[in-house]
Amino acid sequence: MSFTAADHAFMARALQLAARGLFTTTPNPRVGCVLVRDGAIIGAGWHEKAGAPHAEINALREVGAGGTAQNATAYVTLEPCSHHGRTPPCADALITAGVSRVVVAMQDPNPLVAGQGLAKLRAAGIAVDCGLLENEARELNIGFVSRMTRGRPWLRLKIAASLDGKTALANGQSQWITGPDARRHAHGWRARSCAMLTGIGTVRDDNPRLNVRDGVGGDTPRQPLRVVVDSRLEISPAAAILAGGGCLIACAVDQPEKAAQLRALGAEIVVLPNPQGKVDLPALLQELGRRGINEVMAEAGLKLNGSLLREGCVDELLIYQAPVLLGDGARGMADFGNLTELAAAKRLDILECRPVGADFFIRARCA
Repeated sequence: MSFTAADHAFMARALQLAARGLFTTTPNPRVGCVLVRDGAIIGAGWHEKAGAPHAEINALREVGAGGTAQNATAYVTLEPCSHHGRTPPCADALITAGVSRVVVAMQDPNPLVAGQGLAKLRAAGIAVDCGLLENEARELNIGFVSRMTRGRPWLRLKIAASLDGKTALANGQSQWITGPDARRHAHGWRARSCAMLTGIGTVRDDNPRLNVRDGVGGDTPRQPLRVVVDSRLEISPAAAILAGGGCLIACAVDQPEKAAQLRALGAEIVVLPNPQGKVDLPALLQELGRRGINEVMAEAGLKLNGSLLREGCVDELLIYQAPVLLGDGARGMADFGNLTELAAAKRLDILECRPVGADFFIRARCA
């Protein structure tokens, strides 16, 4: 299918609208819709949060009671749903509205939809074109796609380090290697995440809250689920991360008394041992996927970082490097053993490199 310049412009607008739900739609995908007739937008909308109307419905409502979408073209960033969930099928709403053409950025990876919405539209005599700005749409919902196709969320590993790749002094002190601009930038990634993941070592050394602060995430009250990997269930009941409840602790041993104490503080315990007596990290990601978690951001120490990388759990790295040197005795980014040949090195594809304040930001994916 050959798309026109106008098609590209209207789909780009739909993607801009979809991005407005960056911090709020979880566990649903971020979707935007633009309705066009005679070269002009007559209605536009985006999905704001789970349980609220979908993008197509909001766009149709914007047309207004006095208007009509008859013979309009709908530009939608994700295939219109064809099943009854919390809301009725959007494919049916577009058919009822009388649109003549639907342009879709990408097919929905959800098995409940997966082409059925497109088929329903075509069966109703509507012209359907799919694949316009598909890569951009996929990137916007990369966590949702991961959960639907792999059963696990997309995991980003965030690391704040010195120029020589050190994340903390030998005594564990790490606050703050990077500056305020880098920390604010990182909170933007936190805000779009469904869960924050850390290890017991970081909880002991830094006592983090792992919530969204620094004025990012818009006015949404949503905070990511906080997840702690704690094989022996050593976390202190006074840990800041437990404040307010809503923390998930993954361990490898069943300790009923300690677990009961933590549950009384509002925490949830899952026991997921691997054969080595540690937390089974791939199983933890599958568990998070079952809970509707699309995107996870890990902020941990070199041991958990190394385990996540070694066990194939990391999809993307967010590295903030400060123009300081901490020396050979400081702690590194990740511990995944002593490599004996360069062929075993972790190869990365760099997606983005740029300054953030006085620091440098690198976004990369595992090759």
